[in-house]
Amino acid sequence: MSFQEIFTSITKSDMPLQGKLDAFKTAFETQLAPKEAVDVLHRSIDELIASGARQNALKAGDIAPAFALPDADGNLVSSRDLLAKGPLVVTFYRGVWCPYCNIDLQALEAARSEIEARGATLVAISQQTAPNTRKAVRQNNLGFPIVSDHGGEVGAEFGVRWVLPEYTRHVHSALGADLTQFNGEDSWTLPMPARYVIGQDGIIVYAEVNADYTHRPEPSDMLPILDRLRQR
Repeated sequence: MSFQEIFTSITKSDMPLQGKLDAFKTAFETQLAPKEAVDVLHRSIDELIASGARQNALKAGDIAPAFALPDADGNLVSSRDLLAKGPLVVTFYRGVWCPYCNIDLQALEAARSEIEARGATLVAISQQTAPNTRKAVRQNNLGFPIVSDHGGEVGAEFGVRWVLPEYTRHVHSALGADLTQFNGEDSWTLPMPARYVIGQDGIIVYAEVNADYTHRPEPSDMLPILDRLRQR
């Protein structure tokens, strides 16, 4: 099966989010990518986990950095404006080149009506360029915006930005993920997958950050948090 056939089959299944991610990981590592590339990617994940970088990310109880970033059409999206309406759900998105991230975005889109029914707004933050963001919105049929964090400055404020090791960069490029092209700059930085719920007072009430991009929380994990915020 081709990449697209595998991806479509998995995303159309009724498995939970992590089940889909696990299924894609198995297919990617056994059918789609050479072993040498898989070994390099495993090494980089293991090193990022061992570095303790995740512990530097903002946590529940911290004050969320305010941001105002452009969406794919150049419209400024302000966290302060969104928080004036209700809680804010923020997810950090590596880019349109990342199938794990696209599976995650599709799961969030499927849960968007439940999130919005609780008075919250959903927004994704990515370092990629506007054309790639438009592609991501279109291909994943999103009803929420992806905003552009050029160079990962907001990601750094949240403590989720990291630098890819030199030895991984040729592998990323060989697999079709040259970050200099996708992000429009050469820092070779990415955000760790991260999901936050921010209350209207600007305080983070839910934080899930993972140094392993193949693991993501279920969108439903946030719903009880949003329910509690409504009861305040």
